[in-house]
Amino acid sequence: MHKFLSYSFVAIGLMLFKLFFGAGNLIFPVFLGQNAGWNVPWATIGFLITGVGLPLLGIVAMCYSGSRNLQELAGRVHPLYGLIFTVALYLTIGPCFAIPRTGTVTYEMAIVPFISPAMHDTVLYGFAFIYFAICWWFSMTPSKLVYRIGKIATPAFLFFLAILIIRSLLLPMGDWQAPGSAYATPTLALFQGVLDGYNTLDALASLVFGILVVQAVRQYGASTETDIALATLRSGLVASFWMAVIYIFLCNIGASSVSVIGIQENGAPVLAKAAYFYFGQFGSLLLAAIVFLACITTSIGLVSSCAAYFSELLPGISHTMWVTVFSVVSFLVALFGLTTIIVAAIPVLMFLYPLTVALILLTFLDHLFHSRRLVYGITTLFTFIPALYDGLHTAKMDLGPIDLWMKSIPLNQFGLTWIPFFAAGFIISCILAACIPDRIREDGQKEI
Repeated sequence: MHKFLSYSFVAIGLMLFKLFFGAGNLIFPVFLGQNAGWNVPWATIGFLITGVGLPLLGIVAMCYSGSRNLQELAGRVHPLYGLIFTVALYLTIGPCFAIPRTGTVTYEMAIVPFISPAMHDTVLYGFAFIYFAICWWFSMTPSKLVYRIGKIATPAFLFFLAILIIRSLLLPMGDWQAPGSAYATPTLALFQGVLDGYNTLDALASLVFGILVVQAVRQYGASTETDIALATLRSGLVASFWMAVIYIFLCNIGASSVSVIGIQENGAPVLAKAAYFYFGQFGSLLLAAIVFLACITTSIGLVSSCAAYFSELLPGISHTMWVTVFSVVSFLVALFGLTTIIVAAIPVLMFLYPLTVALILLTFLDHLFHSRRLVYGITTLFTFIPALYDGLHTAKMDLGPIDLWMKSIPLNQFGLTWIPFFAAGFIISCILAACIPDRIREDGQKEI
């Protein structure tokens, strides 16, 4: 076995962990814990399924597929679909939502507690400029991400976070309380945890970060398909392990905080008040360091990934120019504030998520239907229906009788209507593929 496979996958795994783990990953688990109460173990399991399991599957799927990039993988449905889906995903997890969100979340949790309300807007402009200037600088040299993030920022981040977690274990804030209505029973808590895991957006990002992992694996010496696959899986498991451990402890912090600070509007004030409870003013500074490290490294990874894709899509524009464009756009979007960004982007995310998971699943099932485009196309079309519905429904559009029909679909009560649609599309398309012979073009590629 190559020496790389024995050692360097740990550094790449830590890099991947920090690319995934942004401030949103800190906020959502503690908020889940607050609402799940004594059903928090079940909710945590659900959260781990989608918050950790799906991102790992996405990373492995990119390696397993053998595709050069996400567009090539999504192009198995149709080349035009591959282009549109990939552009939409990159823009969503890039400058239109995820990148600006990292800056505004950092500002809300690390800066706002130290300034007066009258200064919020003015300070936001200055902070956002400095934040995205730093992001631009590090994103100019993405080849050094493994060293800068995996070997420096990640250990520092884990150290700061460990201080808060250990303190919470030694001195719990209080006992677990009664769960909220969405978590009232173990079953409801489990499925609500699955939905809560979607909020991390890591399954979307995994199809982007997977390319970085494969490239890093090759850069450090893995050459054969077996070595690359093994190193990618090991790196993914390292990242998944740390994510799971931290999520479990954060869920516990949220569950034990209610008796002291009450139910909060979101996870940000939960962490802020927990940090202050344990360490006073120093706790606020500690939280600021945690949030900044969590957010800036995620921003760097997203800007670098988006720039790499668009410079390949439009080679006339350099990687440096794309880094600059995305940093500037992210800065401008961040000026609208965190609430506006979230409200505007959630319908798009609800639309893209089922399509992303469907693509991951089809990638692993590919050998069962011999890569037939017919199966990719029909299954994706079936999944598109509930995905579009979820997007429009989240946007508060009145869909009349369609709402009533969708409520009759199995798993609708758990927010997972896309699963029966996916299953139906997959079964129907496989039957059709078995009945319709392949047509081979002159270039040797399958048409159907």
